[in-house]
Amino acid sequence: MNAQPWMDDSKRIIKRVLFCFGCYGLLFPMGCQKAAAPPAPPKPAEVVIQTPALEDVLDFEETTGRLVAREAVDIRSRVSGYLDKVFFADGTNVQEGQPLFQIDARPYEAELVHATANVEQSKARVSRLKRDDERKKKLFSTKNATQEDLDLSAADLAEGQAGLEALIATRDVAKLNREFTLIASPITGRISRRQVDPGNLVKADDTVLVSVMSLNPIYAYFDIDERTVLRVERLIREGKIKSPRDAAYEVQFSLADEDDYSRKGMIDFLDNHISPTTGTLRLRATVENDDLLLSPGMFIRLHVPIGKPHPALLIPEEALGSDQGQRYVYVLNDKDEVVYRRVRIGLLKEGRRVIEEGVTETDRVIVSGLQRVRVGAKVSPKFAESKEKPAAPKPVTPSTSDVKPPVEAKATTGVVGRP
Repeated sequence: MNAQPWMDDSKRIIKRVLFCFGCYGLLFPMGCQKAAAPPAPPKPAEVVIQTPALEDVLDFEETTGRLVAREAVDIRSRVSGYLDKVFFADGTNVQEGQPLFQIDARPYEAELVHATANVEQSKARVSRLKRDDERKKKLFSTKNATQEDLDLSAADLAEGQAGLEALIATRDVAKLNREFTLIASPITGRISRRQVDPGNLVKADDTVLVSVMSLNPIYAYFDIDERTVLRVERLIREGKIKSPRDAAYEVQFSLADEDDYSRKGMIDFLDNHISPTTGTLRLRATVENDDLLLSPGMFIRLHVPIGKPHPALLIPEEALGSDQGQRYVYVLNDKDEVVYRRVRIGLLKEGRRVIEEGVTETDRVIVSGLQRVRVGAKVSPKFAESKEKPAAPKPVTPSTSDVKPPVEAKATTGVVGRP
């Protein structure tokens, strides 16, 4: 009988038993280890808080506008002729009455001489008719002239005087035409480039030679929407403010490269209707431009005041969050836990936002660290530091007894950094 198969089975059984004991020996120490300790609770997030500031603010509307010259003139010639001279440089400032162009005046000077001669001729004729009329009156008194002779001499004299007046008028027109050949600036302002060069024909009352715009003061035109107009009208009817047509109102504005609204103007015009196309009311403010920095056509941003100053709560703009268009802030309760609070905001003033509803003067508002907090979590608050700079320490003058003599420096040799 062959015992080899039995021996092989016995070896396989022994190997399996040894393998099971080995696995058990490996797993036994792992099962005896202690459970891991739970992680330590996270430290409360550090946040910066601030209480709302109560200050007087003035409501305003933000709008845009354009600067327009107070006076603008397209200069044309009153007489026709060939342009002879130009007395200005393009784009410079000119004064009222300053000569700008010279039209060839020779034809008009000849007309003036001719008209003057006609006047002198008519004067001589009138003088002769006066003497004839006086003689006829004497002859009529001595019965040596008839009534018909007297009437004829009076009619001739009246006709001569009328002709003289017509010739004087013609002479005056010729004189004016000669004066019109010298074209002067009607206003003080800045001139554009000339449209006609010397040697070209200029047509009377047709050819535009140049334009001049005044610069100081200058107008600022802007529009406000219909809702703002209604709001202002209700305030006027309630007696809280006066109408801009009856009182002076100041507006603030800034230029395209400016962030602050440091420039000012005074409202002096309101249109008489709301535009059916835009639904806005046109207003105008007068702005002083002593340094001539402002120029017609410039774009400006304006703050138009509405009502009177009133107390309001302000918080930094960075404390506000937005949730689907709804603005909110995080405040702390008495346990330093985060509370979600919806707010209604107002105007922006120097980086701070007016809060019309949602917070009180005693609330602690989180202004920094909003990304590290969640509603209901406890935080470690720290009040924002004051922006006021501390006063510089006064210099202390040491007494003579405290002054030590200077220590004499020892002479050293060699290269720096080597012993």
